[in-house]
Amino acid sequence: MKTRVIQDDSDDPTAFEDRAEAPVEQKRSTNLAARIARWSAHHRKKAVFGVGRSDRVDETPPNSSERRNTMTSPAPHPKPTRGRRKLALSGAILAGLIAAVLLAASAIATTATTNSTSAPQLQEDLDALVAAGVPGAILVVRDGSHTVSIASGLGNVDEQTPMRPGDRFRIASHTKTYVATVVLQLVSEGKLHLEDTVEQWLPGLVPNGDGITIRQLLNHTSGLFDYENDPRVFEPYINGDLTYHWAPRELVRIAVSHEPLFEPGATQSYSNTGYILAGLIIKAATENTLRGELRSRIFQPLQMRATSFPTRPGIAGRHAHGYIILGEPSAIDLTGISPFVWAAGAIISTGADDLSFYRALLSGRLLRAGLLREMKEVVPIEGAPPGAGYGLGLTRYGTTCGIAWGHDGAFGGFYSEAFTSENGRHQALLMVNLDETSQTEDFKSLFDELLDKAYCSTFRSPNR
Repeated sequence: MKTRVIQDDSDDPTAFEDRAEAPVEQKRSTNLAARIARWSAHHRKKAVFGVGRSDRVDETPPNSSERRNTMTSPAPHPKPTRGRRKLALSGAILAGLIAAVLLAASAIATTATTNSTSAPQLQEDLDALVAAGVPGAILVVRDGSHTVSIASGLGNVDEQTPMRPGDRFRIASHTKTYVATVVLQLVSEGKLHLEDTVEQWLPGLVPNGDGITIRQLLNHTSGLFDYENDPRVFEPYINGDLTYHWAPRELVRIAVSHEPLFEPGATQSYSNTGYILAGLIIKAATENTLRGELRSRIFQPLQMRATSFPTRPGIAGRHAHGYIILGEPSAIDLTGISPFVWAAGAIISTGADDLSFYRALLSGRLLRAGLLREMKEVVPIEGAPPGAGYGLGLTRYGTTCGIAWGHDGAFGGFYSEAFTSENGRHQALLMVNLDETSQTEDFKSLFDELLDKAYCSTFRSPNR
């Protein structure tokens, strides 16, 4: 095998990253411990972001005097447990991040062009979700060629700017589906095999790497410790340096300093470490950067012009800001955090671009039929109801209208989930710009109900 050094962060910036904004300045809180002690689910549900509203900009506003939550009941179908499938800042950051940006926001609702009679009701439901305790939200729903793209609340609390349906945000662990797709394309080309071992491609990096296959990295059955659970990873951010960058191999070394959780293949446990290794294997097999492979294989062919794989802090272009709540009424703007998560969750996109990728994938444009079937061969998700499962970078969800495929993502003050049907026709994506660790259980239920309702509405539309 030829050896050539490809630096983990050597990618030339894209146009988006060339214009990346300066990281958000962080200021020290004077009494963080007291603030956190007062913080409770009750506090988080109160009007941290304000309750005032401006007029809508859509042409057919719902009757605000009849505002109510008409979302459906939770899905009886199995749905994976959130906490097992995220890439979020650890609980340590809730106890230790030392910067605060005061929030005193008025919720502002805004919509884009829509093509469905269900749009007003979905807008009302999205407004209700924002009122339940987040700065803002985006919902994109597709049924074939018909699209509903709506937003509510604030995209930037400091500037009091409304969330816009086309705002860019960190899609976080959706990145795993993209990385897995590149791996499977390389399998199709004969450059990789799913049963290749870590040791074959990254000699000496992982103890007992000759017993861990690429397949096991992708479906989280490797047994590798998740670097996210080591407090050393978050120490720089706890100390206030949101721009600190970990190199991928450093994260792997931290992970393998811990004993494996189980023998490879014995069970399943979500591990971001596996996707860092998958990214390094892609680089070794192609002698190219991961960004270069994502761009040439996915972003450019699908004309995903608002999508990028950054290696610098900040988000370029028109974008939402992501937040985490530490107290009442204060929060931290995490938009400027380093994308150190790399192959496990660094992609920045829009709702429309991200759904275009999942549609192309599920409709067979990116993978041969046999490899797409392998991608959808799931293992049970730890802690999830029977029937839910995780394939090769792809999650199987249960909804009130049947099975959906996609992924969730939590990083940098954003949380999102994307659903796509078997044939790629029916889709929904919901994003809120508040870190998952700052959300109440009641809010998470509302989020899940709205996503289910929005997705299943595409099966009932006349455009079906």
